[in-house]
Amino acid sequence: MRTVRDSSGKQYIVVKSSADSSLVRDPEDGNERYVDNDRLEPVNGVSPLEAAASGVSTPVRQLLRGVHDDTDLGLLAELSDRGPTPVRDMMREYDLCESDLYGRLAELRAAGLVEECRIADERGYDATARTVEALATLRAND
Repeated sequence: MRTVRDSSGKQYIVVKSSADSSLVRDPEDGNERYVDNDRLEPVNGVSPLEAAASGVSTPVRQLLRGVHDDTDLGLLAELSDRGPTPVRDMMREYDLCESDLYGRLAELRAAGLVEECRIADERGYDATARTVEALATLRAND
């Protein structure tokens, strides 16, 4: 397999090819079709697996890269649903010790999935807009 693009710049994954045409897969919807080889050019630096991943929205890919387990996913879902939440409330309501909670929040913040905020002069966290969008997409397809 290899990655190619047509004259409009749209990327495809070559499934198989002959001298005249190639069967290509659209990473956005998985549909396959034949395209004349003279209408395709190779894409350097983009592996077929990277091209396949491009069919998944950027917010969902970011969420998948940043979440390590169900606890992380649940924390993001809670912040997405509740909105900005003080750390003190999270420590009281969630079954996590302080260091575990702060460690998870630091990793999720580094991944761009949560952001620090102030709520009534208390330190808190909120889900980023991309996280809210990604969770909405995943929930809609569940």
